[in-house]
Amino acid sequence: MRVPTTETENASPRLSDRRLRLAERLAVMLPGVAAVQVGLADPRRQWPHPRAVAIDTDGQWVPLTRATSQVVARWVVRTWPEAEWAEPHTLDLATGQLTAGAGVPARGR
Repeated sequence: MRVPTTETENASPRLSDRRLRLAERLAVMLPGVAAVQVGLADPRRQWPHPRAVAIDTDGQWVPLTRATSQVVARWVVRTWPEAEWAEPHTLDLATGQLTAGAGVPARGR
């Protein structure tokens, strides 16, 4: 667990903006995608291996190329280095919120 320092407390507004910008850019890069599920445990590869799965508003997977999946996963992991990446996380592209687990965003966005 990271201990908050003055530097991280002062940087939080910038960090929050950075996280929201990433979500906005991913929404443009991945049209029709509502959320991205990210983890380091790709079932087809040895751990750790970055992997992202795109999910639309209906909860259906949207196919990504292997390269796109890895790039998206790396961007999210680098933007949230403090997250516990032993389990998958879901990034809601509408709000920029990262939540632990394999949740699917609500419909109608």
